[in-house]
Amino acid sequence: MAGVSNGKKKKCFIIGVAGGTASGKTTVCRCIIENLGENDKETCSRRVVIVSQDSFYRPLTKEQITLANKGMYNFDHPNAFDTDLMMEKLSQIRKGEMVELPIYDFVSHARSTETYSVYPTDIVLMEGILVLYYKELRDLMDMKLFVDTDSDTRLSRRVVRDIETRGRQLENVLQQYTTFVKPAFEEFCLPTKKHADVIIPRGGENTVAINLIVQHIIDLLSGVEMFKVNNGIKNTTLH
Repeated sequence: MAGVSNGKKKKCFIIGVAGGTASGKTTVCRCIIENLGENDKETCSRRVVIVSQDSFYRPLTKEQITLANKGMYNFDHPNAFDTDLMMEKLSQIRKGEMVELPIYDFVSHARSTETYSVYPTDIVLMEGILVLYYKELRDLMDMKLFVDTDSDTRLSRRVVRDIETRGRQLENVLQQYTTFVKPAFEEFCLPTKKHADVIIPRGGENTVAINLIVQHIIDLLSGVEMFKVNNGIKNTTLH
């Protein structure tokens, strides 16, 4: 099984992938997984997996759900996440343990009764708008990426996503964006860019950057450390 060698648990290599809403974080992670050929493997055999910060949204009260449906709840504030649970689960993953993670439903604004399993693995891509915001979370990461995408592009993507997949109304999406999303990005997300080891402009469109990250992961999986995070690539922008 991945992540286990000679019956002993092996520490998992954690890569944090941050960036604004709809910046392409998930797309970058999926491109990495696809280029590594991990999509063709059974879930329990994958050596590289994606964990989303979205799994750790706090369930909302009835009053908060009413606000959320009107675009008046701030999902981009650090307090919107269950940080303790996120730290607990990521610490277990890093130790090579199997964990069950919650599934958050953005339509009902609640956690599903079902969970999903993350098996012991070699590398985890931890993606989310604020994964680099919490120092205790950053300390668990071996490499940190920031997906840097134009704000107009991010807004247009968010509008389409929220209307098509989350059942939102255009007016509510725009109200939420101007009231909460944009200010929270500038206050909480954008400043975390300074913690990134690698900055990826244009998200999933940046095939050069993705290919370089894929090659680094291949080297890690092969046990060859051809370059290290703290050796000359600190806060590097891959054009």
